[in-house]
Amino acid sequence: MRGTLIIFARAPRLGGVKRRLAAGIGARAALRFQRINTEILIRRLGRDPRWRTMLAVTPEAWRWPAHLPRMTQWGHDLGARMANALRAAPPGPTILVGSDIPGITGDIVARAFHALGAADAVFGPARDGGYWLVGVRDRGLLRGLFSDVRWSSEHALADTIANLPAGRRHALVHMLEDVDDIESWRRWREAISHR
Repeated sequence: MRGTLIIFARAPRLGGVKRRLAAGIGARAALRFQRINTEILIRRLGRDPRWRTMLAVTPEAWRWPAHLPRMTQWGHDLGARMANALRAAPPGPTILVGSDIPGITGDIVARAFHALGAADAVFGPARDGGYWLVGVRDRGLLRGLFSDVRWSSEHALADTIANLPAGRRHALVHMLEDVDDIESWRRWREAISHR
């Protein structure tokens, strides 16, 4: 059964995206980073035949971009919004990725889907202790998976894994960095300057 990849994205609005990054590089530069990175990610992953791709967007981004099926993000916090998006996907293994991680490739996503053949859940750890990818094989696993997670902290991944029911297996794929602040932005700029 072909899986579903959900790209989690916010509407590209000045002052409405990448606020921690904007504090270091300015709101216009943060908006430009978010818009360009999201567009590149959608181009890179959106037409890959190994999975179907959907967008989970903030309500004001409903028409952006036009060529992929989409759903509206809804819920009282990040965990609820992610769980609702994962539940709304068609049946089969489902993976959700953030849109602010420049290092995501189709091969890494394919490895995450492959990992769901043996594991119940898969995570892409982020350098800051969070995660940039979460995937599940079974929707029942979502009940409580994102409860009491200390979001935007070095504990987010560990808290989520601790919420897995006893006996459920998880797998990890590549560690990547989400560009959330000036330090991660500088590391990203340094990395691309050496390519």
